[in-house]
Amino acid sequence: MTNYIMTDGGRADAGYKGACGDCVVRAISIALKLDYKETYLDLARRQKELTGKRSARNGVHKEVFNKFLKERGWVWHSAPKFNGRKAYHQDMPQGVVIARMAGHIAAVIDGTVYDSFDSTRKMIYGYWATA
Repeated sequence: MTNYIMTDGGRADAGYKGACGDCVVRAISIALKLDYKETYLDLARRQKELTGKRSARNGVHKEVFNKFLKERGWVWHSAPKFNGRKAYHQDMPQGVVIARMAGHIAAVIDGTVYDSFDSTRKMIYGYWATA
């Protein structure tokens, strides 16, 4: 049994359609309880200022989302290691975190992954949590 809840973080309700790589927007919207569209537009604006890329649809630059989270009091933590392996969702602290995995980011709340697909088998390299 996996601890996973399927959610798009408010993407469909915001009027966005089609497949995309919006995991950063989705994870932040879920974890911080922010409106998906407002989060998308804010991250897209910041990304355009940094890279010239006008969208948050298929990824957000690491520097952009790191700054966004830091401004809101979130702190980066390297994931703990267990017997030579990196952490998984069940190894995360209780509460709300945003987990960074290989090529992916997801909200993890009390050990349950909130994502548009079951990413519970992905190793976690680190996570953001409130200070």
